[in-house]
Amino acid sequence: MRVSSILILSGTFVGAALLSFFAATFAVTLVEETSEYSVRQALDSKELTWAEVEANGLQVLLIGTAPSEAKRFIAISTAGSVVDAARVIDEMDVEALAALAAPRFSIEILRNDNEVSLIGLIPTGADREDLLKRLGRISSDDEIADLLESADYDIPDGWENAVDFGLEALEALPRSKISIDARRVMITAMAESEEKKQRIESQLKRNAPSGLRLGFDISSPRPVITPFSLRYLQDDAGPRFDNCSADTEESRSKIIGAARKAGIEGEVECRVGLGVPSPNWADAASLAIAAVAELKGGSVTFSDADVTLISPAGTDQREFDRIVGALENSLPDVFALHAVLTPDPSDPSQGPAEFVATLSPEGLVQLNGRLNDEIVAQTAESFATARFGSATVSNRARTDETLPGDWPLRVLSGLEALSLLSNGSATVTAEDITLAGNTGNKNARSEITKLLSEKLGEGARFSVEVTYLEKLDPIASMLTPDECEAKIAEILRIKKISFEPGSGTVDAGSGATLDEIAEVLKNCTELTMEIAGHTDSQGGEEMNETLSKSRAQAVLNALRDRRIITSGFEAVGYGEMQPIASNDTEEGREANRRIEFKLVRPEPEASTETTLESIEQTGASDTDEQADEEAASSEGQDE
Repeated sequence: MRVSSILILSGTFVGAALLSFFAATFAVTLVEETSEYSVRQALDSKELTWAEVEANGLQVLLIGTAPSEAKRFIAISTAGSVVDAARVIDEMDVEALAALAAPRFSIEILRNDNEVSLIGLIPTGADREDLLKRLGRISSDDEIADLLESADYDIPDGWENAVDFGLEALEALPRSKISIDARRVMITAMAESEEKKQRIESQLKRNAPSGLRLGFDISSPRPVITPFSLRYLQDDAGPRFDNCSADTEESRSKIIGAARKAGIEGEVECRVGLGVPSPNWADAASLAIAAVAELKGGSVTFSDADVTLISPAGTDQREFDRIVGALENSLPDVFALHAVLTPDPSDPSQGPAEFVATLSPEGLVQLNGRLNDEIVAQTAESFATARFGSATVSNRARTDETLPGDWPLRVLSGLEALSLLSNGSATVTAEDITLAGNTGNKNARSEITKLLSEKLGEGARFSVEVTYLEKLDPIASMLTPDECEAKIAEILRIKKISFEPGSGTVDAGSGATLDEIAEVLKNCTELTMEIAGHTDSQGGEEMNETLSKSRAQAVLNALRDRRIITSGFEAVGYGEMQPIASNDTEEGREANRRIEFKLVRPEPEASTETTLESIEQTGASDTDEQADEEAASSEGQDE
C-alpha cells in the first residue's frame, strides 16, 4: 500500500515535468515563427527582399547580401522596429564596390619662347620620357618644369593623337598655352601679326586628327595708328572708304554698319589699332558718314579729333547749314568740325547767311542756320527752351565766326517775336527779320512790330506776315453759356450719370461721361450754373431730397477733381419734386433719377429811372390811362 502511494506521487511529478517541457517547446516555436514572419513582412514592405530572416530561439538572424552599406543599415533598423533590437543578429554581407572610374587625364603646357612647363595628370602607361624628350627639342632650355602626376588606369582612346597635335601647335606658337585631353585641344596664344594668326589657324585646322575638337583663342597685337584717321567719300563712283581705322572689333562693326546704311557695298577694310583719340570714335564716325549721305555726296576726313566735312558742289546753303548744324551739335566732346560748302561754278552767289527758327502747330521748335559761336548757340537754345519748353527745342544751327556783331541780338529778337505766334517761322539775315505764321491773337501784328522796333532800334528792317485765325483764338473759340448748356444736355441725353444704389457715390462706369462734360466746360466762358439732383418717388420725401443733394454735390466734386473752375456752380437737390415721367413704372422712375445742368440767368430788374424823359413817359402813360377810363365811362352811359 505504501509502495503504491510513492509510485502515484512519482508519476504525478513526471507527468507535470513532461507537460511543462512540451508547453515550453511549443511557446518557443510560436515565438520564433511569429518573429520571423513579422520581420520578413516589415522588410518586404520596404522592398528589402534580398534580406533573409531566420529565427533561432529568441534571436532573429538577418542573412543575405546588401547592395550597399546604407541598405544594410536600413534592414537592421527595420528588424529592430519589429522585435527587440538586442535580439537582431546581423549576418549580412555588402556587395563589393564597383571599380573606380578613371579620372580625366589632361596636360596643360605653357611655353614662353624657350621656357616650357607642364602640369596635369597622365596614365601610368603613357610614354612620359618620350614626351619630355620631344618638349626638349622644342625648347632650347635645359630644364623643363615637369609637374605631371600619373594614375594607373588605361590610356583613353585618342590620347596619343591629341598629345601629338598639341605638341605640333606648341612648336608653331612660341608664346602659347596648350590644353590637351583625349577629346579636345584648346590653343591660347599670341601671334606676331593678324596675317600670321590666320595662317597658323588654317594650318592647324588642316592638320587636326579626325574626331579631335579644337578651340582657338589666338590674338595678335594691334598696331599703333598715328594719326588715327578715317576718310569716307561719296561721288559719281559711289560711296567708299579711302581709309578706315577703328579701336575695337565692336567699333569696326559699327562704322562699317553706318557705311552700309549709307549705301556702301562689297568688302570693307577697316584696321583695328591703338591710338584712338576718344572712346566715342565709332559714334563720331557714324554720325559723319550719315551726314555725307544726307548731303548726297562730298567727303568727311578724320585726323585724330579734327573732322573736315566737304559738301558736293551746288549744295543749297540752307540745307548745308541744317546738316552741318545737326552734326556739329551731335558730335561727342573732343571732336572739332570744320565744314566747307563747295561753291557751284554755275551759281557764284550762295545766298546770304541766315538763321531760321520754326514753330510747328504741335509746339515743336527747330533752330537752323548759323550762329556766331558756341556761346551764342547755347544762349539761343536756352532762350528758346525758356520760351517754348525744354522738350520741344531741337538745335541744328552751325557756328560761323564771320557773322556780324549784332547777330545774337537779331536772333534773340526773332525768337521772342516767334513766341507770340501759334505757329510759324522767324528768318534772320544781316539786312532784315521776317516773321510769318498764324495766330489767335488779333493784336499779334502790332505786338510783334512794337517788340522788334524796341529791340532793333530805329531804322531796323523787318516784315510781319501774320494771319489771324479765329480757331486759334482762345476767346473767340470759347462756347457761349447757352451753347455749353445745350452740349451738356446732349451728352446727358445719350449717357446718364449713374450712382451706386441708395448712395451719393458716382458709379465707376460714369467716369467717361464726366470726362466729356469736363471737356465741354473747359471751352466755356465764365458760367453761373446749377447742378440739380433728382430722384424718383420711392422712399421718404426728406430722404430723397438729401440723397439728390448729395448726388449733385458728388458730381460737382468730380468736376473739381478734373480741374474745372466751379466757383459759379451750385449743387441743389430737388428730390422727387420735379418728375419728368410717371413714377408708376420702372422706366419712368429710371428717367426721374437724373442729374441736370442748368444756367442760372439773372432776373430782370424793375426800372428806377427818374430822368426827365422817364417822367414825361410816365405822365403820358397816366394821361392815356385817364382818357381810356373816360371813354369807357362814356360808353357805359350811352348803353
